[in-house]
Amino acid sequence: MDAFGWTGLVADLALVGALVLGVYYRRHRRREMVVPYIGLNVGVFAVVSALLGTEVGVGVGFGLFGVLSIIRLRSSEISHGDVCYYFSSLSIGLVCAMPLPSVWTGPLLGLFVVAVMAVIDQPLLHRRHRRERVVLERVYGSRVELDARLAELLGAESIVRVETVETDLVRDAQTVEVSYRVAAERDGRRRPVPVGRGL
Repeated sequence: MDAFGWTGLVADLALVGALVLGVYYRRHRRREMVVPYIGLNVGVFAVVSALLGTEVGVGVGFGLFGVLSIIRLRSSEISHGDVCYYFSSLSIGLVCAMPLPSVWTGPLLGLFVVAVMAVIDQPLLHRRHRRERVVLERVYGSRVELDARLAELLGAESIVRVETVETDLVRDAQTVEVSYRVAAERDGRRRPVPVGRGL
């Protein structure tokens, strides 16, 4: 590995550490996601570096990125935000391994990714917005009734979006994913309703 490669490696490890440990873990505290994020990043960096040292060239590196981008993450515990961190980690590994015009182009692009994630995942921007899965005690046929019941149960200022996950006519129960907004004075004071708990 030449000086360009070592610079990219050091920058990659520093940037993915800042992304995963400095941004993601500090805000979400999910230890089980730390290894996948860092492992994916290092794996992409290693594979791209190896491919660029052969005759297959840059095109295969981008092909690798394309293949990884269509992988479906099937775990129900992985949110859209987690997927975004996956691709941010992958992107940092890719740009730091690529032989770009300047030795600092890749690290600067990686730093840009980290900075954007730090800003858009800022808790202050989302402190009044919530998303929960709720199991209701009966099936609601009217959206007006459903919104009113959810607002009452969750202490919501307004219901933004409701998506029915399951309707059980035998048990007369309805499971919904609800996005809602809480009032400013209630922000951070109410305890969230546990997922899957009957209400």
